[in-house]
Amino acid sequence: MKRIILVQGNFDVLHPGHIRLLKFAKECGDWLIVAVNSDATMSVKSRVNENYRLELVKSLECVDDAFLTTYSASELIEKHKPHAVVKGKEFEERYNPELTALNSYGGKLIFGSGEFEANAEQFVKRVEYLKNNFDYSESQAYAQRHNIDLVSMNKCLDDVKHVRATVIGEIIVDEYVQGTAVGLSQEDPTIVMTPNRTDTFLGGAAITAAHIKSIGAKAVNLISVLGNDEAATFAKEKVKNYQVTPYFYLDDSRPTPLKTRYRAGSKTLLRVNEVRHHKIAKDIQDAIFEQVEALLPNTDLLVFSDFNYGVLPTSLVQRLTTLCKQYDVKLVADSQTSSQVGDISRYFDMDLITPTEKEVRVALNNPDDGLVILAQKLTEKSHSKNLVITLAEEGVLIHKPSRDLKNWENDRLPAINKHAIDPAGAGDCFLAASSLALAANASPWHAYYLGSLASACQVSTTGNTPLSLSLLKQTVEESFS
Repeated sequence: MKRIILVQGNFDVLHPGHIRLLKFAKECGDWLIVAVNSDATMSVKSRVNENYRLELVKSLECVDDAFLTTYSASELIEKHKPHAVVKGKEFEERYNPELTALNSYGGKLIFGSGEFEANAEQFVKRVEYLKNNFDYSESQAYAQRHNIDLVSMNKCLDDVKHVRATVIGEIIVDEYVQGTAVGLSQEDPTIVMTPNRTDTFLGGAAITAAHIKSIGAKAVNLISVLGNDEAATFAKEKVKNYQVTPYFYLDDSRPTPLKTRYRAGSKTLLRVNEVRHHKIAKDIQDAIFEQVEALLPNTDLLVFSDFNYGVLPTSLVQRLTTLCKQYDVKLVADSQTSSQVGDISRYFDMDLITPTEKEVRVALNNPDDGLVILAQKLTEKSHSKNLVITLAEEGVLIHKPSRDLKNWENDRLPAINKHAIDPAGAGDCFLAASSLALAANASPWHAYYLGSLASACQVSTTGNTPLSLSLLKQTVEESFS
């Protein structure tokens, strides 16, 4: 006898959190049925009609049956007698009316949000191969939901020409050693490669500043701290090509961050980081603060591009945030957690933060909750006005927070480029484009649309190079065709 699992929900905009929950639910039994609440039963009208919401749920490989319903949870349980009902982890401490109906025959109530390490995109049924790398089908639906058209996007690109920005954070020199994988060593299980060429790029705060300028900002300042080494010399030379104004400070106690990637074909085999994590000295902090104070009368946007190598200690961030509020300057932040540990929640009262899912979970010390609950909890902690969780090849989850904890709004944009050549730098490009659009007074929905298109363009090539404005404009046009 099949163990039936039941899940009920609105599935307003199907995002990776839903997919993970449903995959988890399928693993709890043999046959997964999903009841999608009809439009008539929803207290807040959805941007997406019921038939489309149902179609998206049916597109998942883990779903065996899905249907629209006007029934309550208890009525559905009475009708289908499931082995278990599965709900998100966030419901575990709440009142759950399903329990009474389940207890009447020995059914179970299971809480779980799925594994965040899993790639949700692989569980969507593929009905045809893409003709090229860019797939606009879901982004076009997003545009329709938020009244975004080509005219409004072109206006957004025109408006960014008036924005003056300052970017502060670590400059990173990215070195790519491209070679051929020969095979496995006979002495130990090590991949042997023969290097063919080495390419070097500027990353970190430098590429974020370069993207902002190349997309069209009127003026961009770049503030960072360098070591006394060859990487610093390269950074000073290279940044001249970016048409940004540099303000660099020397710290002999640290090297300029250098990251070397060894690649074979389109795959990275090994990355070697030459970095230090200690905070910059107080006198350098004071010098940076004074420089920002001098720039703010002619600044519309301040971007914290924090890789957590000590350039942006919390005390400096707090002083700069207070100062920017006095000048009504837009504030955005990205604080990276990968091989290093950061805390995006220390960027308080930002206009936009763009953490990865891992960075959100680290900041909240929360491995359990689903994406939407995580997003709301982070906005409560950080008081950010806008939040986007970047999900690599799964795209982005957008969270428009609310202070009453009841009326928040979510949406998602998929990764438009389905075959990224080099995903490194996608987040920097998304941050640059979306923050620039926000500073130009575009709606958040327009800003994230532009950011997603910009990221799709960025991951089409190896290495971090400033985004081509002509390519971005062409992609914007194609997305509406």
